[in-house]
Amino acid sequence: MQGSSRAAFAAGHDAFVAALGSGAEGSALAEDLFGVTGALDSSASLRRALVDPSRDGTAKGGLVEALFGPKISATATGLLKTLVDQRWSDDQDLGDATESLAVEAVVAAAEQGGRLDALEDDLFRFERVVAADTDLRNALSAQGGDESVKAALVEALLEGKASTETIRLARQAAVAPRGRRFGRVLESYLTIAARRREQLTATVTVAVALDDTQRRRLAQALTGIYNRPVQINVVLDAAVVGGIRVQVGDEVVDGTILRRVQEAERAMLR
Repeated sequence: MQGSSRAAFAAGHDAFVAALGSGAEGSALAEDLFGVTGALDSSASLRRALVDPSRDGTAKGGLVEALFGPKISATATGLLKTLVDQRWSDDQDLGDATESLAVEAVVAAAEQGGRLDALEDDLFRFERVVAADTDLRNALSAQGGDESVKAALVEALLEGKASTETIRLARQAAVAPRGRRFGRVLESYLTIAARRREQLTATVTVAVALDDTQRRRLAQALTGIYNRPVQINVVLDAAVVGGIRVQVGDEVVDGTILRRVQEAERAMLR
């Protein structure tokens, strides 16, 4: 992506991170976004309508609601509205963005389940296996081939040997390569997984949900502290009463009222 599309994707990615942090289920969000990507790839007129700079965000958001609202979740619809509200250098960049976020949603699901290492290892090994077998490579990379046959081939090769997320991404690479060779698609997916691994995750415990502005400011502050992107996962706990508790890895910053009450209680017992 070039120029304004980079900034547009960054805004969409911020909304994506916020959605996951608010409890959106990665696998379900991925399915919605892969579906959107397919729709965008199949219609140049739709892509142009959604990125048209002469149309305001409200009009494009209404188009998203009309076309996708009944078919995808409210979370995915909101994310797509954020994306179309940005300025894009090229209409095809919008489809690239939704695909990238869909892949990252699958990766996030694997990460949450403790399977991120396995996902990366399995995808890499499968890409090597396919690259070494000319017939298999041609079968999975064939343009216009029967999608159901490709999907069945991937599942037959990986079923019982790889995670659900690995099979999902390998199947996606086979049935919707978007003009790329199978190996190149898997390489792009591995790049997305590696980029997500570079992010830190902050678990933020509060009594009342953070609004978008608070979440953004906190993410910016933590990014500045750790010099790396930080994903915010919010946990609501009425017991904290007020304040905020932030945990990044083994580091904990606890500024909740509950913590101060507990410290006062310990002081009185000394």
